[in-house]
Amino acid sequence: MGDRAMQQSSNRFLSLWIQVVVGTLVTLQSMAMSAALPSSLAQPERAPKPVAPETLACPTDLPTLTSLLIRDLPSYANRVSQRARRRVKSPIPAVHVLLAGRPELVPLSLSTYSEGLKNTPEPLQQIFLTTLERQYTDRRVTDLQSYHWLFLTETPSGWRLAMMFSRLGHTTPNAPLSPPRDTSDGVIAQAVEEWLRDCRSGVIRS
Repeated sequence: MGDRAMQQSSNRFLSLWIQVVVGTLVTLQSMAMSAALPSSLAQPERAPKPVAPETLACPTDLPTLTSLLIRDLPSYANRVSQRARRRVKSPIPAVHVLLAGRPELVPLSLSTYSEGLKNTPEPLQQIFLTTLERQYTDRRVTDLQSYHWLFLTETPSGWRLAMMFSRLGHTTPNAPLSPPRDTSDGVIAQAVEEWLRDCRSGVIRS
């Protein structure tokens, strides 16, 4: 082989060797840059999982229990009312409980109602609350305001409803109230009982 051919062969070998070295350097540099990237850039962030509301232990003190009860009472009462209407297929227009509020815990004398309460366990705790209700008919919408007198007793397993009285009124000023009547089997009382049952079971959400 002549000197010229040997020189050409050597030049081709050197050119191939340079290409291999340069390619290796580029690969190493790319790997180093990827390793140096922050983890927040190297991988997309995952969306945080939604935090589910925590369940609460049923309160033993009456003020805390009452505040949670009036918060949930409209939804409980409306479910009780819907189930009752589906069961009996009542033609009477449905009454929807919009809100509950104005709780009072100052007890009143039980002398007027001693006959109805004589067989209830002691001691009894009294709660007064108001519900705003709305009734839809074909021609009008009627807003009603009801006043409820609840008697609760605390048992070893938790709070229970012993009896309830209610008075029905209207939202118009100076409108007369109906006389107190025993509503222990009514929609609001059933809703209270269901809420207390859920509270004792520890499924009330915060």
